[in-house]
Amino acid sequence: MKVLIINASPRLKGNTTIALGEMVNVFEKEGVEVEVLNIGNQDIRGCIACNSCGTKGKCVFDDVVNQAAPKFEAADGLVVASPVYYASANATLIAFLDRLFYSTHFDKTMKVGASVVVARRGGLSATFDELNKYFTISGMPVASSEYWNSIHGMEKGEAAYDKEGLYNMRVLARNMTFLMKSIALGKAEYGMPEKEEHAWTNFIRDDLK
Repeated sequence: MKVLIINASPRLKGNTTIALGEMVNVFEKEGVEVEVLNIGNQDIRGCIACNSCGTKGKCVFDDVVNQAAPKFEAADGLVVASPVYYASANATLIAFLDRLFYSTHFDKTMKVGASVVVARRGGLSATFDELNKYFTISGMPVASSEYWNSIHGMEKGEAAYDKEGLYNMRVLARNMTFLMKSIALGKAEYGMPEKEEHAWTNFIRDDLK
């Protein structure tokens, strides 16, 4: 089992790192291979809808997004973590995820996704919902804990005092590990879900143009 973790906090060794550290400890105890990719301090621009990835097989901007793509493809699970800015994930992470998911054309079905959000006080559930949408549009089961996957802290290190938040990070990692292992067994026993041709519909009708 392999998990790729994306840490989008610009503050290395801050509260987001503390939350993810609880997960990493559990993953390692469970025999899951983990790689943490810190992108919070990197210059990552957004998608420009050029569709070059359709022919090149990768994003036209050759940065950490293209470096992460094969790691994502090889992983059984993806964790994305962000501090909360204005009830949203930080812009660096959104730019990264937009391009990563759009430019990678491998089948993401049944890779397990989990989002982790960190805030002083509010905006956690909105950010949690925002990040989970990348998984649910891609056929990826979403791992959950016993509460929303969130932890509180403002000043550096304060998340270490959120005992319930830390508990939920550990539960999340155990649940994610169980889900990945169960899916691997299901693939071996039953194969993948049947695919059918996608039915594309638009709100604008050609006959009205």
